[in-house]
Amino acid sequence: MHRTTRIGWLRAAVLGANDGIVSTASLILGVAAAGVDAKAILISGVAGLVAGASSMAAGEYVSVSSQSDTERADLTREKEELASDPAHEHAEMAAIYVKRGLDPALAAAVATQLTAHDALGAHARDELGITDISTARPLQAALSSALAFSLGAALPLLVVLLAPSHWLAWAVAGSALLFLSVLGALSAAVGGAPVLMATLRVTLWGALAMAMTAGIGALFGVSA
Repeated sequence: MHRTTRIGWLRAAVLGANDGIVSTASLILGVAAAGVDAKAILISGVAGLVAGASSMAAGEYVSVSSQSDTERADLTREKEELASDPAHEHAEMAAIYVKRGLDPALAAAVATQLTAHDALGAHARDELGITDISTARPLQAALSSALAFSLGAALPLLVVLLAPSHWLAWAVAGSALLFLSVLGALSAAVGGAPVLMATLRVTLWGALAMAMTAGIGALFGVSA
């Protein structure tokens, strides 16, 4: 089992969780910096969770559906070309295999055998780059993003419920950075990437987003 099989759901889950932590913590800090009470901060955070999860699900579904539509259109066109001009499609496949290092005779033989086995599947994989791993899955992406966003957003909200009001901003900021560092480390471990670099990258951008939002809340005295 290679790690590339996890690309679809891992990308959506990491994006959702990261956005949930950063956007909700930033919203809480912006509202807190404006000087409102803890109840208003909590309401703003819950509203941000619901709106953010819905937005992530809709955005992922629409964007990945667009990719899926393009894949289907290309496969339909390829199917028509295979039916109308099989000789040209065979030559096209053989040329692809020659570019990958096979001699012309072997490339033609491979193209013949793969075409006989599954012509459309061979062209989808070798000409269009569409595989089972890379195939767009809109519903999976939408659900993964929404769930991950909700879980990520729930963490700063939990801190709001537990932290003393006079330490709330510092508690939310510090815990959010901790949550982000753990997320970066876990996503890197699951994906087989360098842990330190992934952790620093996620934490740095999260800190910048929270600092900017808190600054806006303090400057204008309104929720940012």
